[in-house]
Order: sequence, then C-alpha cells, then structure tokens
Amino acid sequence: MKLVFAGTPEVAVPALDALIASDRHEVAAVITRPDAPAGRGRRLVASPVAQRAEEAGIEVLKPRRPRDEDFLARLREIAPDCCPVVAYGALLPRVALDVPARGWVNLHFSLLPAWRGAAPVQHAILAGDEVTGAATFQIEEGLDSGPVYGVLTERVRPTDTSGDLLTRLAFAGAGLLSATMDGIEDGTLKAVQQPAEGISLAPKITVEDARVEWRTPALRVDRVVRGCTPSPGAWTEFRGERLKLVSVALLPELTQLAPGELSVGKNHVYVGTGSHAIELLWVQPQGKKPMRAADWARGVRIVPGERVGTTA
Repeated sequence: MKLVFAGTPEVAVPALDALIASDRHEVAAVITRPDAPAGRGRRLVASPVAQRAEEAGIEVLKPRRPRDEDFLARLREIAPDCCPVVAYGALLPRVALDVPARGWVNLHFSLLPAWRGAAPVQHAILAGDEVTGAATFQIEEGLDSGPVYGVLTERVRPTDTSGDLLTRLAFAGAGLLSATMDGIEDGTLKAVQQPAEGISLAPKITVEDARVEWRTPALRVDRVVRGCTPSPGAWTEFRGERLKLVSVALLPELTQLAPGELSVGKNHVYVGTGSHAIELLWVQPQGKKPMRAADWARGVRIVPGERVGTTA
C-alpha cells in the first residue's frame, strides 16, 4: 500500500522505521507537527519523525492545522491508501479522515478501551496496572474510540518509569502496526468494535499533577515518581524551591517518619509518607543537574526534623 505516516516524537520513530523497512508498503510522505523551539537558544528544531523522514529522503508535511487547505490538497495529490499514526499530536478533522481509501490507523499505547487519551502509559503506572499493552485501531472522530485491529500485551515491571515502559511499547508496537498494515492490505484483518465496558480516560499529566503529596501512602508516592518520569517530572518543595524527584525506592514498612520528614544517613536519605518512609535515590535541585540524594543532602546540610513538601 501507499502510506502517509503521521507522528511527531521520538516514540513514533520505531514504527516509521518498521514501515520504511517493509517490502510491502511505500511510505510516500510523513505528516508531523511544525518545528518547535528547543534548547537554551530556543531555536526552531524539526521533530524526531521529521528528522528521520528527511534522512530517508521522504517528503515531510508540517501543517499548522490538519484542516489547512494547502495540506489537504497535497494529501489528496499523494492519494494514500492508508495513513498509519503514532503520537501525531493534533486532532484530525473529518475532511482529512476521508482522504485515504482505507482510513487512518492509530497505534495507541494501551489495551483499549482502557486509557483513552494523551497519556495512557503514565496513567497505567499511576493506577498500578500490572499489565498494559498497545492496540491498533481505525481512527474516527471520537477519542480513541474506533474499532480495534490488533493488540499486544506488556507486563509493567515494579521499577518501570513511564519512559521505560513507553520505549518497550514503541518497539513492540512498531511490529504490531506493520502487521496491521499487512493484514489490511491482504483483507485478512477486520476491525472489531471496542466493548462499552472498561472505558477509562488518560488526559495529559500536568506539572501540578506531578507534585508529590507526602500524606499519601508510600506506594502512591512511588507510582507518581515513576509515572511522571521523564515527563513532566515528579517534584516537591524544599526551603521554598522546587526539588525534582528523579527516582525513589520503597522501604520496609517498619521505617516510620512523619509525612515529608527527612532522615539523613551517610549514604541514604529517607522521607516519610502517609504509610511508611521511602528512600530518595536521585534528585534535581532547581537550576542544577540531577545528583544522588545523599550528595544533595550533604550539600544543603539538612537539620533534624526538616521536611519536604507543603508540610515543610
């Protein structure tokens, strides 16, 4: 089939690579978000998908909005059979959905209908899911509600961050998306409507969502830190400034401290929660690079009874 691939971040690149490598399909063009400011100089930088497409000599389309007439005209000229999508980042209007003969097929990183929305992997970790996965489905105007072509499952490991889990799903999902394109071309794969039960939503995680509440149980704190790593990054306050929590570890339940209370040893930093203490492993003070929590504690000279968070 002639394909036009839509995607933007690094997580979409494995799927693009898989389709480029396919001997059954032609990636005629790529759709991605416009160049965005990045780095200290805030210079405009092309998306990872755009960079990979340019390396492969593939035409790149960067509409400000997918309903722009010049973009739609070019899409009609290309006349794709199907448009596979991975984390494109913009809503597709009906006028665009109607262009490819076999529609738009999205690779979504959850077991639909669970975790429909922008942040399925983060919400799976926040909810304590033991198993998640990925699904390919036909895009319609509803939020991730279209009929499903195929799924794969992935175990959520106890120490997974959302970045760890998303990386595994991106590579496994690349194979699923490629196989879905094969099945659609062969006519051997039929989309099945999602069940009406089991629907959950996964809206974008905000910076405020990533703020750690130390009165919650240790297990919840651990999930917030892992679920919000690397983005937007879990954080708390210390002496009036933001302290990013890069990684933590659960401790035996006998380790008791008041919520937010710090206990510092030569090589460890413990902090109390609503149930029992956890260990801070790596932190990132405001304006500085990530460092070991024990090194940070020695540098700031924490006094007995000092706390982090709103309890400080």
